Amino acid sequence: MSVTEAPEAANPPARPEPRMKVLYRDSVRAQLQQDLGLGNIMQVPALSKISVNMGVGAALTNRGLLEGAIDDLSRICGQRPAITRAKRSIAGFKLREGNAIGARVTLRRDRMWEFYDRLVSLAIPRIRDFRGLSPRSFDGHGNYTFGITEQLVFPEIDYDSVNQIRGMDITLVTSAVDDEGGRALLDALGFPFRQGPTP
Repeated sequence: MSVTEAPEAANPPARPEPRMKVLYRDSVRAQLQQDLGLGNIMQVPALSKISVNMGVGAALTNRGLLEGAIDDLSRICGQRPAITRAKRSIAGFKLREGNAIGARVTLRRDRMWEFYDRLVSLAIPRIRDFRGLSPRSFDGHGNYTFGITEQLVFPEIDYDSVNQIRGMDITLVTSAVDDEGGRALLDALGFPFRQGPTP
């Protein structure tokens, strides 16, 4: 091998595309276009981003709880979360503007698809007595928000390392213009909505 040739090992193998991303691109998108009667493939709803928010009100008195939340979100989402701070002071809660009260992660592109896959195939089925999520939690613009009461449903979390059970809010942001399009997209991607009449 000459000096100018680069060894083949210098180029690591490319990571495979996320399974859900391939599913959406190769089959779901065309089926949704047909089902929703859209003339242009670019009008088909898609996942834009996923926001995961974990509130830690007790962090006002115990800084270690916020560190635990940051560590949990890092393990679950695969990226370092941003700290959320109070926007205004509330005397009744002994809260001052700027106090750290939680952590948030926004996932896009491949990390978003990988998280969604783990969410619907591993985490949500581990919820105790799970019977499906309410289809009524859309915001009128095709985005869906739901809560999880404990981080232990994610397999990345080691039970013995948890300093407190804490929940989180997850928002699935779509490019749909209405709730019908958002629901059709999530249905096609296997999201576990509750079946039967909605109370």
